[in-house]
Amino acid sequence: MDAPMMAETVTLVGAGGDDIEAYFARPLGSGPYPGVVIIHHMPGFDRATKEIVRSFAGSGYATVCPNLFHRYAPGAKASDAAAAAVAAGGVPDMQCVADVDAAVRYLRALPYSNGRVGVVGYCSGGRQAYLVACSLDVDAAVDCYGGHVVVADDELTPQRPVAPLDLTPQLHCPLLGLFGAEDKNPSPTHVARMEGELRGHGKTFEFHTFENAGHAFFSVDRPNYRVEAAKEGWKRIWAFFGQHLANGVASRS
Repeated sequence: MDAPMMAETVTLVGAGGDDIEAYFARPLGSGPYPGVVIIHHMPGFDRATKEIVRSFAGSGYATVCPNLFHRYAPGAKASDAAAAAVAAGGVPDMQCVADVDAAVRYLRALPYSNGRVGVVGYCSGGRQAYLVACSLDVDAAVDCYGGHVVVADDELTPQRPVAPLDLTPQLHCPLLGLFGAEDKNPSPTHVARMEGELRGHGKTFEFHTFENAGHAFFSVDRPNYRVEAAKEGWKRIWAFFGQHLANGVASRS
């Protein structure tokens, strides 16, 4: 689908009542439309991420991406804001969850919403998508090669006090995971641990690992880009969200 759409910058009331910027795009028409929250990668709230937002809107989803780095360098270019967030120790998990919750509520309040909202994240955003799926009431989640879902106790920090893997019993929705066989974080061993934990708790999930692909294989503007893996990955995303967001109420674990 390549539906007519509009896109704009909006303001969300995020964690602590802070105003944060977000990029919003939607199909033109009366709907009803499902919603998707995009969680950006570590390079930040950049042009590539905004293109992903527009891609979802063109495919029939009201879509918003909150700028998780907005507080650290308001008005700065994406790379500078990302550097400022890293220098501050990274986005605290509780802050991220609250900001994404604001985005979810924004989408569900739209007069043309069908009431169902999914979340998809890339790289660090993949980890945060897993975290959000275990923390909020969303209808489907996609983790695209999110590292640090599996972490040792000595890797925990005040900003990231709990391993997302340990929150798996609280997973609220179906989960799709897309990974590269050549990735180091998450490595195939990490992905296997995630699968074991999800299966052990009886969760609804599907994982796909692509050969000849490493980290960030969706990123068309980086050397990591792998055409075949990205094409197949997008097919999986459209099918997954089509099932759980566009065609009836998502099944819950």
